[in-house]
Amino acid sequence: MSAIDVTDPKALRKAVKALARRCPIIETAHARVGVPEWRTRQGDYAGLARIIAYQQLSTKAAGTIWGRVDVLLGKVTPKGVLAADIDALRACGLSRPKIAHIRSIAEAVESGALNLKRVAKASDEDAQAELVAVKGIGPWTADVYLMFCLGRWDVFPHADIGLSEAYRMITGERKRHAPKTFLKTGERWRPYRGVAAHMLWSYINAVREEKRGGA
Repeated sequence: MSAIDVTDPKALRKAVKALARRCPIIETAHARVGVPEWRTRQGDYAGLARIIAYQQLSTKAAGTIWGRVDVLLGKVTPKGVLAADIDALRACGLSRPKIAHIRSIAEAVESGALNLKRVAKASDEDAQAELVAVKGIGPWTADVYLMFCLGRWDVFPHADIGLSEAYRMITGERKRHAPKTFLKTGERWRPYRGVAAHMLWSYINAVREEKRGGA
């Protein structure tokens, strides 16, 4: 299998079907959710800060908070975040740790320690290394940025609980795989581990929606 444009529905469908043919886990997810649309975000500081803001919150709650931040700043930029009053950011709904993280990232961008244009051109491994070198960016945030903002198709956020829970639900196993174990589990989906991640996220979201009575 080769490189794909994940924003192209036909290319994404081809990758999903290729994975489903050789992996019963993805085959099960595919039967349930079809081919999900690839999530896309801005490939810049605002996109990275948005990922931080959305962590550990429902999409609805995070969207409300981020909307307030947008209104406060007009445009989310490193300079704008660093100039913003911290209490005003708190009033938007951002927690103090998240404010600290997005400010730390803003400082790294402003100083040149983090160059997002360089990250966009780097290999997955080099891009991850540059991102996680910045205080406030962990492996999960780096992986999600590469997937959603840069369209990297073989990045696998192995510490994501939703992914490991979706895998557990499909396999019927009693416990979720620990992150290190799940990273090894994900090797079977190379070179489309990011595609597999989207399938698993879509699967668990569909199951949750059903339980809420939405399907």
